[in-house]
Amino acid sequence: MVKNSNPGRTPFSANAGRYLAASPLPAATCLFSAAMAVSLPLLAFRFLDEGHTLKFFSLQIIALGWTGLAVFALADSLSRYREHVRMRNMFERFGLRKRILRRAAGSRCQRDAALAAAGEIGCLLEARGYFRSLGYRWYHILPDRVVANPLLFFSPSFLLTGFFSRPLRKQKTPPMASRKT
Repeated sequence: MVKNSNPGRTPFSANAGRYLAASPLPAATCLFSAAMAVSLPLLAFRFLDEGHTLKFFSLQIIALGWTGLAVFALADSLSRYREHVRMRNMFERFGLRKRILRRAAGSRCQRDAALAAAGEIGCLLEARGYFRSLGYRWYHILPDRVVANPLLFFSPSFLLTGFFSRPLRKQKTPPMASRKT
């Protein structure tokens, strides 16, 4: 077992596991899209060697589309990981509150991040039960707002809030929590 030389930081493997638990669907989409973006140009070069330039350029354009999808999926998964860290901090500070979970109920990716955060503090079953009581099941993948209005997916506000969340800031400890009694 490798000893962590910096006690304030967690090893990469622990963070990678948290990252995958917080955003399994976007991370899988990113990996699959990246694999397609790499394999299609390799196939395209075979067609170029055989003299099929139209097939070569067609596959290159399709590979660019897969690259774009991989970038968006990566941005989404990083945003969900930030959401996971934010929720975990709130759960550690306030405990498992329905008010916190309710904000994450509208999207499958946010529910996954909330469930991963609740699992880290030992409240996974309660959080899963809360989402189940709201009627959400494993097959509810699309966000509620997109189901209500499919064109909302292309609005700038949805893209900014969904894919590009703000970076986390260090929180100061509240005055009451820092006092020793």
